[in-house]
Amino acid sequence: MKPLQRILHFAKPHQKYLFGSIIFNILYSLLSIFSVITMLPILRILFKLDKEVDTSKPPVHDGGLGNYFDYLKDLAYYKIQININEHGSVQVLATLCIITAFAFLLRNLFRYLGAYLLVNYRVGITRDLRTAMYDKFLILPVSFFTEQRKGDMMSRISNDIGAVEGGIMGALVDLINAPFMIIGTLITLFMLDANLTLFSLIIFPIMGLIISWVGKSLKRQASYAQQELGNMFSLVDETLKSSKIIKIFNADTILKNRFNTTTNQWQKHAIGMSRRREMASPMSEFLGSVTILIITWFAGLNIINGNNDDPVTFLAFIGLFFQILDPAKKLSNSISSIQGGMASLDRVSEVLDYDLKVEEVAEPVSIQTLNDRIEFKNIGFYYDKDNVILKNFSITIPKGKTVALVGQSGSGKTTIANLLTRFYDVSEGEILIDGVDIKHLNLKEYRQLLGMVTQESVLFNDTVYNNILMGKPEATKEEVIAAAKVANADSFISQLPEGYNTNIGDDGNKLSGGQKQRVSIARAVLKNPPIMILDEATSALDTESERFVQDALEKMMENRTSLVIAHRLSTIQKADWIVVMEKGDIMEQGTHHELIAKKGMYHKLVELQNFD
Repeated sequence: MKPLQRILHFAKPHQKYLFGSIIFNILYSLLSIFSVITMLPILRILFKLDKEVDTSKPPVHDGGLGNYFDYLKDLAYYKIQININEHGSVQVLATLCIITAFAFLLRNLFRYLGAYLLVNYRVGITRDLRTAMYDKFLILPVSFFTEQRKGDMMSRISNDIGAVEGGIMGALVDLINAPFMIIGTLITLFMLDANLTLFSLIIFPIMGLIISWVGKSLKRQASYAQQELGNMFSLVDETLKSSKIIKIFNADTILKNRFNTTTNQWQKHAIGMSRRREMASPMSEFLGSVTILIITWFAGLNIINGNNDDPVTFLAFIGLFFQILDPAKKLSNSISSIQGGMASLDRVSEVLDYDLKVEEVAEPVSIQTLNDRIEFKNIGFYYDKDNVILKNFSITIPKGKTVALVGQSGSGKTTIANLLTRFYDVSEGEILIDGVDIKHLNLKEYRQLLGMVTQESVLFNDTVYNNILMGKPEATKEEVIAAAKVANADSFISQLPEGYNTNIGDDGNKLSGGQKQRVSIARAVLKNPPIMILDEATSALDTESERFVQDALEKMMENRTSLVIAHRLSTIQKADWIVVMEKGDIMEQGTHHELIAKKGMYHKLVELQNFD
């Protein structure tokens, strides 16, 4: 979707505010013109330029459209003269001043109401953009986040959308108001003096070309600046999460140099962008001033040479033309702001338009439970032909059985779990659930069958209760406590300051590593899925906690289909089947006792861990 089409798409639900704003801005433009036009009779009375108007009969319109403005002017002077004859010039002057003041009041009231409605329009679109991007984050595959920097994504949802609001949506007030004001004023100027108006428009095309050039260069600089801002967010994110490593290795100088390099690049592009943005306003003002001086010179020649004997009309003309300068300047600024905002909108659109690599088929197969088995048939996975992670991997996991994957780091164990969960799709072969390729299954229903406890505990900045409840949002408090007891977590949770209602902080950092892992296990226990994936689930626990949790996990996995990934072989000795892997290949497989008897790789791994 093109960026401007995207804005129109998000704008549709809020268009009532836009239409209301347009109406008020039209009224504002009309009253702006009216407030200047009402100055004509005031000036004529003050300077006594008018001869007494014949009040014996009212003026009559001859039917010509081109003379209608003259008819209205004659009618106004006719009415004014009647009132002067009846009440005197002073009272008429006061009345005209009150009318003009009231016109100015209404004008500014309508201007406020127009801007007021546009605020709802602008903020509504901004909210929907952020919601759409967050929703996209939730459905994007894991592979997207391994390829992208988190800091850059944070920059896009915060700074880039903020720049869209400030640059594009914020400029809408002037972009909508200015054209009405300019067009309405130009029509009035033509009615006042067509020749002078045509002469005054000579400079406008030149102004437009210069503003266009400034806008294009602004977008380019804004794009570079936002990219560097994303780099800066990524670096800050890494720094906050790696403070211990930075301090222990005295790496602060290295990171400081990286940060300074990034901020210097951002400063360079931000200065270039700001300079060009600031150039638009004085440039348009200067060109407008030159136009005014040329008009004054041209009109002055006519008055001096006797070709125009109505200096008050000329003053009104100049007043109206000055009134064009402000909206023209705002229009040029809004165009420049939109060009700057377009660079951010492009970055937002890049995420919203990202083509999902893990997606469902047109008519996915519904699935409610596992009935028979899980099969890995000759699967392979690689990022490219020179970076093969898995090759020709085939195993079967019967329903209710536990299969353990063991091997050194980098052997492909976690990749198997990621493929089973469809975080990634296989490069070759297929994974079957009851004979159906998982690519053909309804993805949401399929993942409902899966429970997972990872090596690194993933917890949210919320209460212990809500973190566990995520496994089953409709669960009762009794079920949550029961799951915590199974995970050997109830004892320490009950001792927290507010028990289950204690907030555990960002990433659960108020808890110890073992406590965090037990909360994660409780969450998986509460979900009670037919297929359980344990990726080093007990690796963060101390020896005593590991014994209790391992016992709980073994009870939980009874009659449940489980895939267990482990380095610590003591945790998988009771598995129904053990697969030993190395560099993406299956080296040997069997039960614990069979593999020990073979005296092969598994036996060596057991000996290394001093396990008998």
